[in-house]
Amino acid sequence: MSGHSKWHNIAKRKGANDAKKAKIFTKIGREMAIAIKEGGSANPDFNARLRDCIAKAKANNMPNDNIKRTLDKYSGANGQVTYEANDYEGYGVGGVAVVVETLTDNKNRTVADVRHLFDKYGAGLGATGCVSWQFDKKGVIIIERGDHEEDTVMMQALEAGAEDFQADEQTFEIYTAPEDFSAVREALETLGYSFVEAEVERVPQNYISLEKEEDMAQMRKLLDNLEDNDDVQNVWHNWENEDDYEG
Repeated sequence: MSGHSKWHNIAKRKGANDAKKAKIFTKIGREMAIAIKEGGSANPDFNARLRDCIAKAKANNMPNDNIKRTLDKYSGANGQVTYEANDYEGYGVGGVAVVVETLTDNKNRTVADVRHLFDKYGAGLGATGCVSWQFDKKGVIIIERGDHEEDTVMMQALEAGAEDFQADEQTFEIYTAPEDFSAVREALETLGYSFVEAEVERVPQNYISLEKEEDMAQMRKLLDNLEDNDDVQNVWHNWENEDDYEG
């Protein structure tokens, strides 16, 4: 979900209704809980992964009070984290590759829900590794163009350790190796930049276009239903012309 459709997806998410936003905040809160558990601290000064989660929360306009409540909830012995991370992958209609990342306290429920949606709207859930090879994990940082000078942002991003830089009329897209993401993000944050997107993503190596209206409708239902599932954290796919579907 990078490149051509990135800004559209961000704008759609930021314009979501209150119920959708609450669901997004809950999912980010789960990521923060896992970051606290695995990083051993609810203090972002001592937990790089948690700092990344907080940056993602701010990019999604999560209120500071929500962030603080989550940190307090899972600090020390205050909260028990029972979530388990599992990835599922398969194909949508037309051969579109889909990877679903989940955090759940009930794996059996989650896999049943995900399999049902793939069977109903796609081409079925596949074995581990069946499509994930078609994606590269990359740190993705999106900065709204605004009054920023393109050459300046590009130079500062590359000097901070970014691998690639792309610009369009509305945004600058900065790509990093996953292990360099935190350092690059923090360097740009120190320079005063704010982000409309900042996280490690699965970036497709290639894209597939759907031509039939009914295929587009099915693919949209699959993605929307997966994203609405409480246990699903992220859905990555390589459907190129999703913006063409207005249904």
